Amino acid sequence: MKQAIVGYHKDAEDHWVAELTCGHNQHVRHKPPWVVRHWVTTEMGRAAMWGYKLDCKLCESREGKEPVALSDTGVRR
Repeated sequence: MKQAIVGYHKDAEDHWVAELTCGHNQHVRHKPPWVVRHWVTTEMGRAAMWGYKLDCKLCESREGKEPVALSDTGVRR
């Protein structure tokens, strides 16, 4: 299920993680030759990808199940 990128953060291992509209997160590593994502290496590149839709595997696995609840901060969890 496609979900748009709405933000980024780094994980404990200093890898970039995209925050998706559904509330799930997805790593967006640049690790050639397996994954080529030059855009993730710069702030301008990441900003240019805001709104880009990635396949959310967690949403696909939850399809047809109860919706993801919003936390008290309004952020989906």
